[in-house]
Amino acid sequence: MLRTLKTITFVYAPQEDRIAAAINAGGADAWSCWLTRRLALAVLERATEYLANTSNLAQRAPADLRSEAIAFEREAAIVKTAPAMSQTPPEILKSSAVAAELADRLTIAREQDAFRLELRGQSGHGVTGVIKRDEIQRVLQMLHGVVAQAGWLALPAARSASAAAPGEAKPARH
Repeated sequence: MLRTLKTITFVYAPQEDRIAAAINAGGADAWSCWLTRRLALAVLERATEYLANTSNLAQRAPADLRSEAIAFEREAAIVKTAPAMSQTPPEILKSSAVAAELADRLTIAREQDAFRLELRGQSGHGVTGVIKRDEIQRVLQMLHGVVAQAGWLALPAARSASAAAPGEAKPARH
């Protein structure tokens, strides 16, 4: 059964080392799932690239200014969607986490001037919704913030640095 996506909240649960995605939290059509590190990082990497490749603004910009155009589009989306942001009460988030199932896949596909976002759990239940470009930018920004809070962005560099043998030169990364 797929529910219609109305709201989404991401919360990192350190004891689970996962991110809880609370969908339509507090509503009759609420559903929640756990996003693993692997899924969250893959979504951020691929969705960010996908949005950049489908951006009309970026396509019209000169090649040397495309990254600036993409950043401008993302920042404008964050400003535009700011009024729709609200806080989900902690008790609702707690009950969502208790009922959460493991996420199996998250897909984003272009649908005319918008995007279809679908998130499914292992049981086959999930949510789907058609959302605008600025809204998908906001969702990705929210997910990125929680991934950063979890410390998942710095982990690969830290792991490779600690894996180097003593006395061996450590690779520099930007």
